Amino acid sequence: METLSKNKIKWIRSLQRKKNRDIEQLFIVEGEKMVRELIEQHPDQIECVISTDTNFSFNGLSYHASEKSMEQISSLKTPNKLLAVVKIVDNKQIDAQFILALDDIQDPGNMGTILRIADWFGVDKIICSKNTVDIYNSKVVQASMGSIFRVPTEYCQLEDFLSKTELPIYGALLEGENIYTKTLERKGVIILGNEGNGISDSVIDLIQEAIHIPRFGQAESLNVAIAGSIILSEFSRR
Repeated sequence: METLSKNKIKWIRSLQRKKNRDIEQLFIVEGEKMVRELIEQHPDQIECVISTDTNFSFNGLSYHASEKSMEQISSLKTPNKLLAVVKIVDNKQIDAQFILALDDIQDPGNMGTILRIADWFGVDKIICSKNTVDIYNSKVVQASMGSIFRVPTEYCQLEDFLSKTELPIYGALLEGENIYTKTLERKGVIILGNEGNGISDSVIDLIQEAIHIPRFGQAESLNVAIAGSIILSEFSRR
């Protein structure tokens, strides 16, 4: 195990910026649980591992970091003992029949939770508009709790994708049909909109089946991740 140099510290810190992640095609994963899961299930995706434990063993490139050095490269208030630099995988060619489409989701916590929900309900793929928060943002990675490695995700011009797909297109809209009584098949593209503005007009025009979660109380709206969980649950249980 090599000692983490100043140049390596600078390089790893640079990956906290999206521009550099895009150039390098690498991102950072922190935390013992996720890093060990990576080592066990996706070792080929790991560029290198950094540990504060001199006895840590990994069959690949690894560095030892002091607690001070780990603080310098970590995005967490309380750095963990393990950090990995991971390769971004191209998921464009994956065939998918059950797709979640995200229209300008902005909050990293919501995005990470949506990844976990999609993983739980066995979504084949997530399609994101180009303005949706980067899934390799450190807050998204942490919130996903490892689901980022199991749910293929692609960024594209959402309108182009929707106009070309042969799958039925569902959108969560206030004027949609009651999701609890509508006949649903676990096949299609389900669109979730922006936290504040909902689904954009250009995307609404492409929706074929509008669906709605009926309200029984007084809350003004649902968090997008919670709404997504309810919708995916209904599609999956039929």
